[in-house]
Amino acid sequence: MKVPKEINAYCPKCNKHTPHTIKLYSKGPGFGIGQNLGNRRRLRKLKGYHGKVKGQATKKKISTKQKTLLKCKQCGYMVERVFGTRTKKKLEIAS
Repeated sequence: MKVPKEINAYCPKCNKHTPHTIKLYSKGPGFGIGQNLGNRRRLRKLKGYHGKVKGQATKKKISTKQKTLLKCKQCGYMVERVFGTRTKKKLEIAS
């Protein structure tokens, strides 16, 4: 799915429609204080011989929501926006 580099969108800070630049949102590494402890606990539970364990990993969804960050050119305020619904196709910023 192709998306233009710049679109006219509503800015809640300016309270009007202004030109926004688009940047693809990419999530950083998920190693937080709480997350890491949960992962270690789950791996400890799954280690060795046992039957079914509560909290086994669920199937991963094939498609993803394509999230973008819109940055207002006037005030610099950033807003998240999802283009379309869940899709296998990656977003591509047209030049």
